[in-house]
Amino acid sequence: MTSLTAALRELPPLLHLAIPLVIGLSATTLLGVTDTLFLAPLGEAPLAAVALTSSVAMIFYASIYGALSVVGVNVAHAFGAGDTRAIAREVRTGLAFALRLGGGGAIAMALALFLLPHIGQPVAVLEILPAYWLCIAALLIPFALLIVLKSLFDAIGRPWMGVAFSFLGVALNVPLNAVLIYGLGPVPALGLLGAGIASFIAEACAFAAGFLYWRHARGLRRMRVRAQVTPRDLAALARDGGPLGLMFAAETGASALAGLMLGWFGATALAANQIVSSVSGLLYMLPLGMAAAVAIRIGQAQGAGEVARLRPIGVAALVAVSAWTLSATALLLVAGGAIAERIAPTAEAAALASTLFVIVAAMQVMDGLQSTSLGALRGLRDTTFPAIVSIAVYWGVALPAAYGAALALDLGPVGVWAGFGAGLAIAAAALTVRFLARTRAAAASAGAAAGA
Repeated sequence: MTSLTAALRELPPLLHLAIPLVIGLSATTLLGVTDTLFLAPLGEAPLAAVALTSSVAMIFYASIYGALSVVGVNVAHAFGAGDTRAIAREVRTGLAFALRLGGGGAIAMALALFLLPHIGQPVAVLEILPAYWLCIAALLIPFALLIVLKSLFDAIGRPWMGVAFSFLGVALNVPLNAVLIYGLGPVPALGLLGAGIASFIAEACAFAAGFLYWRHARGLRRMRVRAQVTPRDLAALARDGGPLGLMFAAETGASALAGLMLGWFGATALAANQIVSSVSGLLYMLPLGMAAAVAIRIGQAQGAGEVARLRPIGVAALVAVSAWTLSATALLLVAGGAIAERIAPTAEAAALASTLFVIVAAMQVMDGLQSTSLGALRGLRDTTFPAIVSIAVYWGVALPAAYGAALALDLGPVGVWAGFGAGLAIAAAALTVRFLARTRAAAASAGAAAGA
């Protein structure tokens, strides 16, 4: 069987898993998009507050997601090996770890609120921000716990269950936003605070529904047998997930600092960036979902001892995500201006957002390649090298380039995004080459063992 034929054979089951994962991952982003749409009529300041909060919250979202993504890989390995008791142990350990991560993240984000007055953000935004900020910080706890349950459903071939619970949160957020932001009957109009309360309640209800299903579904009975969560298991999960959490934090932390740079250019730049970030974040769910799918498929194959399938699975994922991101590029180039005009609260914000959409369009393919290669490496349990690459590239290249382009070259907000894209391209190349080298070595080792 040729490499191309093998990759084509892996493509249908990969897409079958990736599509619900993409849709499910979109749910968290849609919470922010919903807030953006409901708050846009209130003016630039609330929209800028959402942008500033989202920039920092994304660091915590991503690092928690990265650290917990190893749960899905571990469950996939156990599922591939047919070990349901190991699945139960991984899920219970994952929930205990997620509670610690989510709680720690919520406290850290709450404390970060005190730093904002010292980093040059608009005063009008800071005055209305604190209550919304604390609501989003609290949301990190149910968010982390729901990731573990979704990882279980994804790894055992029930990804649509995770989609259902994630979108339950989105569905609840819409009416809650309408009532709490603008008021209804005895409920007062809470504005920005209402959006924060709505998002927290929606995410908490989504986790509660997923937890009840896990506890009572007959089909999951063997996967929830009693298993003691030991300090050794927690330490092993932290050891495996730590580099991934650090890597995601490095990337999104750099992105958050880029968002703070945009605050130097005023509320209009922040509002425009929130529009662009909301749309591009939604599009990013395509490669992020593929990354999760390829990690699970590679984990299942490795757990079953099918080493020859590792490279074809990864190649199939890279080809599929390239096609997806090329489509996203075309969409942003054609419709970015119209999207900006429809959402932006002012003509100035719309004009700037339209320009930023062009820069973001050029970054789509590289973003897809780096994310998918990262997922493939995660499936191989190769986590340290990607963490090193992320820290070096995003902090050593992307941020300095963004700062230089924005200020030294006087390109302003456009320069921030363009400089960040340069670092993204380097990360994509390094991680793709790493995956191809690792799978080539694995295939050679397996062939030598078979020959012996």
